[in-house]
Amino acid sequence: MRARRVTAVVALAVLASLLTVASARADDTPALSTPGSPTVLANEPHRLTLTWAPAAWAGEPTGDGPISYEVQVPLGPYTYRLLGTTTATTLTLTDLAPGTAYRIAVAARAPGGYSDSSPTTTVRTAAGRATVSYRNLDWSPTNNQIQYVLQVTNTGGGPLELSTVRVRYHLRFEGGNTSLVTNCDWAALGCDTVRQTVQFFVPPTMPGTPTPPGYPIPGTTIPGWIELTFTGGTLAPGASTGPIQLRHHRHSWSDIDERDDPSWLAPAGQWTENDRITLDVDGVREFGDTF
Repeated sequence: MRARRVTAVVALAVLASLLTVASARADDTPALSTPGSPTVLANEPHRLTLTWAPAAWAGEPTGDGPISYEVQVPLGPYTYRLLGTTTATTLTLTDLAPGTAYRIAVAARAPGGYSDSSPTTTVRTAAGRATVSYRNLDWSPTNNQIQYVLQVTNTGGGPLELSTVRVRYHLRFEGGNTSLVTNCDWAALGCDTVRQTVQFFVPPTMPGTPTPPGYPIPGTTIPGWIELTFTGGTLAPGASTGPIQLRHHRHSWSDIDERDDPSWLAPAGQWTENDRITLDVDGVREFGDTF
């Protein structure tokens, strides 16, 4: 899969510019008015063009530097994911994940001041060449099994070779226990055409720690995924694989807490566009993200 281009850092909202403001404004209130909420001018599978009303200096003292804008995905108090910056009031974000919902805000910065972040706008980017639908079958997220159904749909303009498709269901292994048995209970295209692989990523240990390489530290939460690939088959435009019913459990059949899994959604009794399940075609992201 090619490298991600969208900046995926979590930035502190209290930036260096705020230090300048503190000395310039004794009451520590924003020196710039809040920009308008971003609105969408163009929405394509990997591109999103936004515009917003500008910020202005809100009284004295005013700065003399240019006002720039940060396009953000708020993550929590004083933290956000930075998507891009500009001195204009329009910005095209490129290489975004297709078919993914983003909560986007805009904040203004200048050498002599800052603004509050605008109210967020939620927008789902246009789907790419394929999407994956999800239905949770397990009404208890803390029992000893993970059960759900997936379905891949060709949303492109030409045939989709399933051998080029890779679907990843992202989860976290609690307590350092990466034991997981994967099962395909039923699939419209036949379980023999579906391949499942479990991948996990052990956090690095401190230098000198006597931990065998690749062995999870007991008690550590380990991120990973269940990857689905296909042995073959072709989907015409608009066609789908039909349901693929999956079930997973530990070798010991001990309980699994799914609530912290990035791809888990509470059961709704219907198909859902779960954009925390990712789908790639020929190594290119066509649906979903996990930020």
